[in-house]
Amino acid sequence: MIRAIFGILFVVLYCIVSIPILLVETLIRKRWPLKAEMSMLRIVQGAFRILLRITGTTVTVKGLENIPGDEAVLFVGNHQSFFDIIISYSQMKTRCGYVAKDHLAHIPILSWNMRFLFCLFLNRDDLKQGLETIHRAIDYIHSGISVFIFPEGTRNKSGDETCLGEFHKGSFKIAQRTGCKIIPVSFNNTASIFERQFPRVSREHVVVEYGKPVAYGDLTRDEQRHIDTYFRDILTEMIRKNQAEE
Repeated sequence: MIRAIFGILFVVLYCIVSIPILLVETLIRKRWPLKAEMSMLRIVQGAFRILLRITGTTVTVKGLENIPGDEAVLFVGNHQSFFDIIISYSQMKTRCGYVAKDHLAHIPILSWNMRFLFCLFLNRDDLKQGLETIHRAIDYIHSGISVFIFPEGTRNKSGDETCLGEFHKGSFKIAQRTGCKIIPVSFNNTASIFERQFPRVSREHVVVEYGKPVAYGDLTRDEQRHIDTYFRDILTEMIRKNQAEE
């Protein structure tokens, strides 16, 4: 419980400290938007890395060279834990917005941080709002901002990390409409940090792998037609391969 308590205290402290930081960054953004966005990215990354140290989480990262620093891509990953976002965001080289559940948009301060960092809030029960979110994500890609989405739509609570939920095919329309590359991202053992023994936080070793970028245009017609299954199979194999290193 000690790690959980210190983790919560750190998050609360960061939220308080982030208020004046966001005010300053918002003013800077009016004149130098890219500088403000990149500096906020580094600040949040620093906070996430401290949080990982507090929780005793060690991370083995594979395929870091596959994260581009000069083009926008679509990241697609399996989803087991809140820590999937904390871990992967810590490794982004440039601006990247995450697609998150819409209830997070109503949490004060946190939602302000998320919006500044291009996060998109998705209500999967509202088709119109969902389409608007996808269109905004497409605009982000065209503006040079990567997008990270979890095609399962929610955290996988099956207990078997190789048993992925069905992927929402609409998640891949971002790549279909923009022609951007798709990078599969696998997470191993992240649910063991927190979710499996809630409310305790456990000291764990996790493995994250960034797969080779896949250009949508290089896929065959059949692969494009079944793109959800195609990437689900890729991620399942990546997770299975990395289980030996957990």
